[in-house]
Amino acid sequence: MKIVHVLTRLLRGGSEENTLACCLAQAGHGHEVLLVHGKEYDPGLRASVAGALRVVTLEDLINPISPSRDISAFRQLTRLMRVWRPDIVHTHQSKAGIIGRLAAEQANIPGIVHGVHILPFVHVSNTQRLIFLAAERLAARCTRAFIDVSQAMRDICVANHLGGPDQHHVVHSGFDLVRFANAQWPEEPHLLLGTAAGEPKPPVVLMLAALEPRKRHIEFIEAFGQVVDRIPNVRLLLAGEGPARSAVASAIERSPFAKNVRMIGYHGEPEKLISLADVCVLTSMREGLPRVVMQYLAGGRPCVVSHLPGVEEVVTHGVNGIVTPVDNVSAAAASVADLLENERYRARLADGARLTDLSSWGLDAMCDRVETIYRSVQASALSAARPNVTRGILGGAAKRASPLHRPISTGRFLQADRPHVLGRGAVNGPQGFSANKDLPWRPDQKVSIEPGVRRTN
Repeated sequence: MKIVHVLTRLLRGGSEENTLACCLAQAGHGHEVLLVHGKEYDPGLRASVAGALRVVTLEDLINPISPSRDISAFRQLTRLMRVWRPDIVHTHQSKAGIIGRLAAEQANIPGIVHGVHILPFVHVSNTQRLIFLAAERLAARCTRAFIDVSQAMRDICVANHLGGPDQHHVVHSGFDLVRFANAQWPEEPHLLLGTAAGEPKPPVVLMLAALEPRKRHIEFIEAFGQVVDRIPNVRLLLAGEGPARSAVASAIERSPFAKNVRMIGYHGEPEKLISLADVCVLTSMREGLPRVVMQYLAGGRPCVVSHLPGVEEVVTHGVNGIVTPVDNVSAAAASVADLLENERYRARLADGARLTDLSSWGLDAMCDRVETIYRSVQASALSAARPNVTRGILGGAAKRASPLHRPISTGRFLQADRPHVLGRGAVNGPQGFSANKDLPWRPDQKVSIEPGVRRTN
């Protein structure tokens, strides 16, 4: 199969890690995989997969609403898909999910799949909810299948008329379970904790989350004083990167308990951080079913988590973790302090975490299930395909070909080892195009290409 994955952002977050795991598994199974992501990305993360995948950066695909850039991103994606002619377009995240699906429909790609990692219309204002729901319903009309990270995500989608029940498939976000179950402490943990070498380890609270406002790092830092009041030598480790880094750093500087809080950035071995922790926490106000919660449990650590949709599928309050109201970060801090003070209760929850059945969160299970859904979508699209002219969402006419009977271009579209940038202006496009008619962008656009480097002219 030829598969295109479209992401709004390529950062070190759960949805991105989930997507990259699928991309690499699909490439390993012999499929042709193209990863398209927006302007915001982690260069190291992109470079780590560029040797195995074709990677394209779409400069006009950004997270905030921007009509002019959204239209530009839509047009560029439509051209790209018309050239590459994938069998499956799998979109992820809210903005890419809407623009990517509409572009795929306009390009007459029959196999359109959307991954529901998070719902943009949950825990937002009424105006935002109406706007996001309208956009999601428009995109849902051309979506053949939805892949939901939890049963709760599926139920909310169906209740809001985003696809029918038979279109939704629950696939848990997979990871290497053994890696987390058998983890040891990181080397020289005192450097992470800000303690002296040889000093006994203090109580450790870990929040493993991208630095984004919806994760509510700042609110938890502000509430953490009540934990310090009860356990003065406690350490809070904030592991992750993201756009809110400077705001989080400022919140730490303002705190009278700054010496108890350690922002350590991205850590390549999260399982070792979990092993080091006594209690793990996640205070998000909006999520799907965050994979990090399962990683906490796989590592045998009790967790304190917000009552997010789907959390009850894995966290049972008082058995393997503590579930606190989504609108009460102070309650999360109080629960953390309770667990640190009550060793027997903490040990009982840790035992419950280790006994949690996480078999459906295995990496192989996720990748196999996604491929099965793709095959089903292909078969459905093939049976529904008609040789007559069909029309895209914007009224453009094009002939729809069966995904299994399309001619394959003999030219290279993109080299796997050369990440590409589609921006604005006018120079030659990526190598592999023999004529301007093959280019998936307007002649007046500039494209800069340099391995591992983002640049626009």
